[in-house]
Amino acid sequence: MITKMKKLTFLVYHKEYEAFLNQIRELGVVHIVEKQCGEMDDTLQQFMQKRALYKSILQSMYTLAEKQPEETVYTELAVDALVKGYEDLQERIQNLNQQLPVVSKDIAQMEVWGDFDWASVRRLEDAGWYVQFYTCPERDYDEAWAEQYNTIIVKENGGHLYFVTVTPEPLGLDIEPLRLPSLSLSELNSKKAEMEENLLQATAELKAFCKAHYRTFESGNQQLEGDIDLLKVKLNSEEMAEGAVVLLEGWIPEDQEADVKKLLDDSGVYYEIRKATKEDNAPIKLKNNAFVRMYEVLTKMYGMPDYAEFDPTPILAPFFSLFFAFCMGDAGYGLVLIVFGFILKKKLSKSLRGMMNLVITLGIFTAIFGAILGTFFGVSLFDVELPEGMKQFMIVGKIGETTYDKQMLLALIIGVIHISIAMTVKAIGETVRYGFKESLSAWGWLLLVVGFICTGGLSFFEVISEDVSTWAFIVIGGVAAIGIYLLNNIHRNVFVNIGAGVWDTYNMATGLMGDVLSYIRLYALGLAGGMLGGVFNQLAFMVNDAAGPALGWLFCGLILLFGHSLNIAMSCLSAFVHPLRLTFVEYFKNSGYDGKGEAYKPFAVVKKQIN
Repeated sequence: MITKMKKLTFLVYHKEYEAFLNQIRELGVVHIVEKQCGEMDDTLQQFMQKRALYKSILQSMYTLAEKQPEETVYTELAVDALVKGYEDLQERIQNLNQQLPVVSKDIAQMEVWGDFDWASVRRLEDAGWYVQFYTCPERDYDEAWAEQYNTIIVKENGGHLYFVTVTPEPLGLDIEPLRLPSLSLSELNSKKAEMEENLLQATAELKAFCKAHYRTFESGNQQLEGDIDLLKVKLNSEEMAEGAVVLLEGWIPEDQEADVKKLLDDSGVYYEIRKATKEDNAPIKLKNNAFVRMYEVLTKMYGMPDYAEFDPTPILAPFFSLFFAFCMGDAGYGLVLIVFGFILKKKLSKSLRGMMNLVITLGIFTAIFGAILGTFFGVSLFDVELPEGMKQFMIVGKIGETTYDKQMLLALIIGVIHISIAMTVKAIGETVRYGFKESLSAWGWLLLVVGFICTGGLSFFEVISEDVSTWAFIVIGGVAAIGIYLLNNIHRNVFVNIGAGVWDTYNMATGLMGDVLSYIRLYALGLAGGMLGGVFNQLAFMVNDAAGPALGWLFCGLILLFGHSLNIAMSCLSAFVHPLRLTFVEYFKNSGYDGKGEAYKPFAVVKKQIN
């Protein structure tokens, strides 16, 4: 559900404004109304740029610290000094990484010529002899050069000759002489080894730096976040009476009103508090029980509800769990999720433990629903020896003498119920927001769809006679038509309403059919996962029979472990994505949910979060 909010407006004397803001921030319950529409002054812009830099550095530092930074915070160290230290180490490592390929290239070039002393070459030059280095294809080499230029072939490699010339003056050969590195091969190897050692040392220093100073940097980043929030609040303030007083507006949860009133009364500022109306763009704070609260993250993925809308999470929670279980479709996989969730819950950080509670809950739903569908690690429970009392609760096989699968029909029934609930929510929501007269079309469609479904079901199971069902269809259709075609907008001409109703009928007829058929994906994904699990079982035991008693069980176990692990991973992915689609598209569309509300973000002191 959505927490009731109250609008807060107060006037503060400008000299007391700074101290008052600090009191509000310490209280941490006031959501400040933003009025700047994205405009920032130079200071805020600099702060935002610095925050982006800090965020990037923090992510890198956490990785380099191997996700285990020291918990000590060195308050005497300035964050800007830590940034410089971090960037200096990174620059040092980057320079070494850039220089190493150059040295390696020089080594590769000198390896052809061997390890010679450049000092000897320079002594020859001082004595009047020029030593030059050449390479050319073997077919272009002239044997006469040995006599003319004292050429010495050093190496033949890949059809090329590498040779030097020793002459009293520089040559004028058509071949361009090579420019070799100024260091010998041994000197280059020593330089490379030294650079590699320096690189290892710099990398170790960077890791040690990140481990030691991550929490200090994180604390400085939190201080920056607080400064940004404070500056934003100041920018959203409005000076009045020639700057003598400052006007500020905000929102508070209704259950926090007493604490806020006490603070305002003690501070002596003038304030007004009123209830939020449906027309107000009040921020949204969700308040649900422990079960529903786990699914609020899914609602936030789509968008928070408007203040005049209903919180979709209480309906999303059970249906998403049911859809997930249907797509997984295996009781054994549900047990794996439960065990997996409990193991990770002990090892993960506090911020991620809530997600593991969701994994455990989805595992429980999967284990129960998988048993109803009659599948356990790809094995059909209906075909094994179990008490008949247990098998009667399983939904397996065909419907009577038909070729229709019971599980496929179940998926369609769930879809019809889900969409019917969505249409009910839409009708009630439009009535609450706009009044009953403005929502007659929604009520008409709800009556038509749900009424026809209920009447058809009662007639199918022979609860009512054929004559009664016929008259029921006529009455329901007639009453619904009034709202759909005549009163869909009481402010328009009746003929315009009829045209709009006809167009609405076309959209509903094509849209509802497609929406209901979309729920077959629940059956298809569950069936595919169960069949794939069965294939891995069959393959494993075929290998077991073929490989003999010793190696057979080993290979059988490996195939079962790998196959079912792969199947669980793929099933979890599809079981998350497709139920999310059924919720975001089919349900939200038919319930009229927009999800354009603003989340409640109180102006508060940024608290430290341990990863």
